[in-house]
This record gives sequence, C-alpha cells and structure tokens, in this order.
Amino acid sequence: MVLKVKKEAPALPKAKTKVKAFKAKKTVRNKLDRYAVIKFPLTTESAMKKIEDNNTLVFTVDVKANKHQIKQAVKKLCDMDVAKVNTLIQPDGERKAWV
Repeated sequence: MVLKVKKEAPALPKAKTKVKAFKAKKTVRNKLDRYAVIKFPLTTESAMKKIEDNNTLVFTVDVKANKHQIKQAVKKLCDMDVAKVNTLIQPDGERKAWV
C-alpha cells in the first residue's frame, strides 16, 4: 500500500511592509514674533506729518507679516490700542504700515 501525500500549494510571498521610524514632532514656532514683525519706525517728513495731523504711526514691517500680526505687535510693543492697519508694499520690496 502506497500512502498518498497531499501536496500543499506554495505559500504566496508576503508583501514587504516598510517599517517607518517614529520621528519626534518638532514644536512649530512662529518665526514672526512681535520683534521680527516690526523692523523700525519711519521718521521721514511725511511720516512726521502723519503723526502730527492724523495721529498715525508709520512703521517698516516684514513683508510676510499680515495686518493681524502687525496689529498685535504694535499693541504689545507700544502699549496702545490700534484702530486699523493700512499696508503698502513699496517698489523696493519693503512693506510700510500705517497704524
């Protein structure tokens, strides 16, 4: 008597899974803090006229800063309320803000 041996189908190759290493999450820091947003106040003749006549300060600010960031920076640094912020990107690439 001959015993019959059942042949099993060959195992399919397993899909190779990539092992991902867990990276530590970096804390996201706002690169434009209030000291980086406002560069310096403008002291030109027209800026002085704005200060005297319209009670408006004129600053040169970072190009990437938006109006909300400028408003918060002026509030923190100058300790005053800001009604509105007008901005202008000059032809030389600088950004001017009237506060």
